[in-house]
Amino acid sequence: MTAAALAAALTDNDDSGKGVIHTLKRLSGGANMETWAFDWEVDGETRPLILRRSPIDAVDSDSPLAQLPLTSEAALLPLAAAQGVPVPTVLRVLGEDTDLGPGYIMSREPGEALPGRILADERYAGAREQLAYQCGETLARIHRVAADTVPAAVPNQPLPERLAAQQALLDRYGNASPVHQLALNWLLDNAPEASRHCLLHGDFRNGNLLVDENGLVAVLDWELAHCGDPAEDLGYLCGNVWRFGRSDKPVGGFGDYASLLAGYRAVAGWAPDLDEIHYWEVYCALGWGLVCLTMVDLYRSGADTTLERAAVGRRNSESEMDLLLLLDGRL
Repeated sequence: MTAAALAAALTDNDDSGKGVIHTLKRLSGGANMETWAFDWEVDGETRPLILRRSPIDAVDSDSPLAQLPLTSEAALLPLAAAQGVPVPTVLRVLGEDTDLGPGYIMSREPGEALPGRILADERYAGAREQLAYQCGETLARIHRVAADTVPAAVPNQPLPERLAAQQALLDRYGNASPVHQLALNWLLDNAPEASRHCLLHGDFRNGNLLVDENGLVAVLDWELAHCGDPAEDLGYLCGNVWRFGRSDKPVGGFGDYASLLAGYRAVAGWAPDLDEIHYWEVYCALGWGLVCLTMVDLYRSGADTTLERAAVGRRNSESEMDLLLLLDGRL
């Protein structure tokens, strides 16, 4: 990844040489995709931008960690923006034929995304009071995007098939966790019959939201987007793993169920009930556990020996504790 390659991707054929890249920096985080921040100067004007790209060593499409192709991810942002969802503006979509590989370049919006700061910094105290309501409003707007309008690459798998895939993963790992099997059995026995089907963000949580003093600024990281039951996005946001130690605040560690549902209802005219959200909290906790098992499997097999894989893999026991508490009605 070089500034020259990035400048070439941004420069149209008829204005070669006009733009200059400044302060190119890879951002932390992102186990499977690279994110770079930089400033783009053209004719004396500087614009803060972000590059999202697939690194050479990204996981293959058969991996449980596989994500939406970045070109499809880029196509979702204007669809969401058309429904009033705050998202960055996509400036360039990069194909396989570029030196950078597949990806896209978008505006770099101001705001804070680190959960520790959002939850603890006094600067965001006012934002925390209204953030759950704003998240409800925003999710309702995302769910206005009909499943039949999204790119073909966006997964649209019925719940029974998704649960079967989770069983296959457990079998692959040799039934590594009886708690996970218990939770999966519960999910199979209590599977809802969804009456609604729409685009889901798939990873809508504290850490993928840009926040300022007034609340939600932008929704980031759409690589897990798929189609399904809208209650899933709400339950996922409430997963204990995304509360970052604030289990008393079920919505992202900053809010309560009532505020989240009130915001959703204000836009959608309806809202899921708490039983539906509880189902997807269990699903989220199991999904996180399977991610942990997959990460440690990659590390142990030698396929990916980065520290991040091993560190995430160690957190499997957290998902087991969350599942036991959820199934016992204590979380």
